[in-house]
Amino acid sequence: MSIKIERGLFKFDSIDYHAVLCVPVDADIKEIRKRYLNIARRLHPDSCASASTEEKQLASELLSKLVNPAYEKLSQERTRTEYMVVLSQMSKRLVQESASVDLSSDPARQLAGSPNVEQLYRTMILKIAETQYDSLTKAVQIIGYVSELNLVYLMRTAGKKFDKAPPPPPPSSKVTSNSSENTDATILQSAVNKEDTSINNYLRRAQELMTKNQFAQARVELQDAIKLAPNNSRCHSLIGVVYLKQNQTTMAKVHFDRALQLDPKDQMASEGKRKIEQLMGQKSGTAVKTAPTQASKQPEKSGGGLFGGLFGGKKK
Repeated sequence: MSIKIERGLFKFDSIDYHAVLCVPVDADIKEIRKRYLNIARRLHPDSCASASTEEKQLASELLSKLVNPAYEKLSQERTRTEYMVVLSQMSKRLVQESASVDLSSDPARQLAGSPNVEQLYRTMILKIAETQYDSLTKAVQIIGYVSELNLVYLMRTAGKKFDKAPPPPPPSSKVTSNSSENTDATILQSAVNKEDTSINNYLRRAQELMTKNQFAQARVELQDAIKLAPNNSRCHSLIGVVYLKQNQTTMAKVHFDRALQLDPKDQMASEGKRKIEQLMGQKSGTAVKTAPTQASKQPEKSGGGLFGGLFGGKKK
């Protein structure tokens, strides 16, 4: 397979390693390694056991020609530093030359005109990473669109000011080419629109880990979920439970408070705060007046669902 990408940084004779892994250009080594392992598992032959021969070959080539070289470049401090210097110089040159940049996707144009470029950029990258390699035949196109986001971000941080989002490129005169371009342009937008599915996947994995008392792993899942959806009350209430189970009451209270701020009717967060009040009352040697014994023990006896299981007593 001949892999050719002509969008974003690739248009300027640069290989966009961050786009291949779908990590922000300011990602640290830990974040890069975690992302690489996720992709490598997805493209590994064992994960493609039920795939067709063509899909297996494509997965192998994506891994060997794009993903592995990207990780090798970004995982080594020296090569990563050298590469970042090159990107910085390129973005400054493009700004100084007032280079005209044709952006093919709505998210890239949105980022170009956004006043909150840092937050929007990271949110977009995290969303796209969830589905980047779900369709192997679309992976190369998505890398190109992610590279457009990286190009816009680098130019914005280098001082480029867009008065408004750049208009889309003019339509192709050829019907077949135009149809293909329109299809490609929907790939990134579709990935960005899958936030709810991504959050539910994080929550599902976290809940499964929590029922197995694997709270450290569950906390990692929920931290990633909060990065993606910082205003999701369910994420905050669940991670509050995790911190409470790990005896980190201060952090638990922070997230329970945040959950209730977002959703005053969040039952799990309310119960979590009552638990903390009980613990604080026991430590100070005072009785908890507002929490009757029967009400406080109700979730422990019920054992119903995740709510009862998390705040309940010891497992039999």
